[in-house]
Amino acid sequence: MRTTAAVALVTALAAGCTRGSEADSATTVSNAKAGCPAVLAEAKKAVKAAEDVNAPWNGPTTGPRAVPAKTIVYVAQSMTNPGVAGAAEGVKEAAEAIGWKVRIIDGQGTPAGIQAALSQAVAIKPDGIVLSGFDPKSTAQQVAQANAAGIPLIGWHAVDAPGPSTDPKLFSNVTTRVQDVAKISADWVISQSNGRAGVVVFTDASIPFAKGKSDLIEKELATCSDVKVLTTSNIPIADASNRTPQEVSALLSRHGTKWTNSVAINDLYFADAAPSLRAAGKQGNGAPFNIGAGDGDPSAFQRINSKQFQAATVPEPLSEQGWQIVDEFNRAFAGTPASGYVAPVHITTADNSGGKSSWDPKGYREAYRKLWGK
Repeated sequence: MRTTAAVALVTALAAGCTRGSEADSATTVSNAKAGCPAVLAEAKKAVKAAEDVNAPWNGPTTGPRAVPAKTIVYVAQSMTNPGVAGAAEGVKEAAEAIGWKVRIIDGQGTPAGIQAALSQAVAIKPDGIVLSGFDPKSTAQQVAQANAAGIPLIGWHAVDAPGPSTDPKLFSNVTTRVQDVAKISADWVISQSNGRAGVVVFTDASIPFAKGKSDLIEKELATCSDVKVLTTSNIPIADASNRTPQEVSALLSRHGTKWTNSVAINDLYFADAAPSLRAAGKQGNGAPFNIGAGDGDPSAFQRINSKQFQAATVPEPLSEQGWQIVDEFNRAFAGTPASGYVAPVHITTADNSGGKSSWDPKGYREAYRKLWGK
């Protein structure tokens, strides 16, 4: 755990913050005049747009007709990973729509298992392979074999950036932009707190991608002078269930009611934080108001819908991304470039979730069917 340099660049919370109920504290924060009116206005505008569940489809409008009779293999980091499994369901649905066959091989969440799964996929000699939820560099030998065999590879959260990749060689990588996810997560905190917040950021500094995301979150939070990053809590994801409860108890003792909001690089931290927050007498729908900057798994939706220690998440549109994977393969098989499409960020709260356990925008199925002539 460390205190970020950004603390020195922002002003303290209002000196009038007094002891009292959590609700009183939250009211004081939200009703105070923000020290960053222009930033607050932009944050509120961005959050309102991201919360829109009826935003029109903005994906590709041109592309090749369906290439017939193809087989793709979906290599999963682990089918117990909700994001990986959700994208797999989207791929299966889209493949049925376009008329292809899909086989899923589960890497079981271990390096050896993932390598074996990809070796098996290459040996099948399919028309295309999905690398879902793991770093292709961890399977460099198998990736090289697939490249040599001329098998197009498409990643889902395989590398940091969306779109084509040259190293590793991927026809495309399907993911939201980490910069967009980080910014909208911070904007939600600024908006929700009316520009006056004490924030804890949960990250895993052992993963460069996660550390980069939390750095971007803190950079955006620092644009509002009355938003203070109290602490950056470094807890490896693999240790979250063991370390988060004790860490949350320590943070409550140290910061008290100054801790009004949290941002985590993954929703799972809040599952592990809930028992300690509950034991401290915190209300599930009160401060600290928590947002997850990643994935939006079903358990996060459950916490949000029941208002139990998580107020929002920035979910991936998993089913839509599965359809995009199939469309990207269709472009690869047709000899055309990748679409370049990146899904916009979305914010889910109890007010716009519709009681669902995932985020699934409207219009993409019909749009892709039209492109494919299906």
